[in-house]
Amino acid sequence: MYYQLYELHHAALQPARVYADAIRLFYSNPFNPVAATSWGRSIAAAAEMFERTTRRYGKPEFGLHSTTVDGKVVRVREEVVWSRPFCRLVHFGRELPAGRGPEPKILIVAPMSGHYATLLRGTVEAMLPHADIYITDWIDARMVPLSHGRFDLDDYIEYLIDMFRLIGPGANVMAVCQPSVPVLAAVALMEARGDENLPSAMILMGGPIDTRRNPTAVNRLAKEHGLEWFRDNVIMQVPWPNPGFMRQVYPGFLQLSGFMSMNLDRHISAHKEFFMHLVKGDGEPAEKHREFYDEYLAVMDLTAEFYLQTVDTVFIRHALPKGEMTHRGEPVDPAAIRTVALLTIEGENDDISGVGQTQAAHDLCINIPSSRRSHYLQPSVGHYGVFNGSRFRSQIVPRITRFIAEASKGRRSGKRVTPGSHSA
Repeated sequence: MYYQLYELHHAALQPARVYADAIRLFYSNPFNPVAATSWGRSIAAAAEMFERTTRRYGKPEFGLHSTTVDGKVVRVREEVVWSRPFCRLVHFGRELPAGRGPEPKILIVAPMSGHYATLLRGTVEAMLPHADIYITDWIDARMVPLSHGRFDLDDYIEYLIDMFRLIGPGANVMAVCQPSVPVLAAVALMEARGDENLPSAMILMGGPIDTRRNPTAVNRLAKEHGLEWFRDNVIMQVPWPNPGFMRQVYPGFLQLSGFMSMNLDRHISAHKEFFMHLVKGDGEPAEKHREFYDEYLAVMDLTAEFYLQTVDTVFIRHALPKGEMTHRGEPVDPAAIRTVALLTIEGENDDISGVGQTQAAHDLCINIPSSRRSHYLQPSVGHYGVFNGSRFRSQIVPRITRFIAEASKGRRSGKRVTPGSHSA
């Protein structure tokens, strides 16, 4: 019922949004003399604020058409190389000079936790000069018809294994936040089965491997309420006329409410500053605000079965660190991992995955030689800064590329190669 009311409310506001946008265009038109006055800019700013705060933000595009390799600009071609009902695998093919040697392949596993994979646009952009990049492009569950069946955490892990097999042996995987657990599980299962398509290196970034360590507000919420509370209060049916009509989901708008409430003061201040920038005619900071919130406010629904199984497995039962996690009845044992190098990265001020939660992977992967694993704590960044921003580009990316290069060298030679100095 709540989802239906949300859709009706959004539809009812459509005429008002159109009117507000018309006002904005009128009072910002350079041929209107009032547009040059603070009064005119105030009206245009208020109209834009209303339209933006009541809009439904669609899925953004990556928009990455070029990158710089060895000081030269090369074209980038985005293509879908694998597709299933709930995910597409996107490859960013670069037009490199003929005769150039092979470069490392990296599968970036985007979080399936509310935002689209384009939230990692900056991550992809920063890694493109150094590697052949693939990324998981998860599909909004609201857009998947019921006829395509269910999708849960076990399906997620199987999707990952299929992607590893498609990309081939010796690739590398980078899990950003939520997928750290299923990526670790997929690699453990493949190693235990003797699968030849294992990645060379596994990079886990800001992920909830063991949420008992330094629990955050997100972790405490799950533990205090229990699974039935989530089932009764946040699971809803997709309303008509969406393609996923009647599918049980955790709606994107509820997730967005949770994201916003965690830092509400910061978001209110950001919108106040945005309004003042518009009134003053400060175009550059206003455009940066638009770019950030166009991405941040674009959210997707998750299937109920995936969301509930993840909450139960990761946040309530702590099944992976306790050695109790299974996949289709098969035990998930991180100790089975022996040949895949492991790098964990955390942010000092992360309020989503507390410090130590990702590092816990090292205590589980006890059979990876110490010379093939490392941990790095990035000072002065929160959760977002672990995979995006200036510090990510200048301090984290070089560590990742160096670790991947040396892990690949060690894999080919069969020797234990120390992957440089990565610890903070």
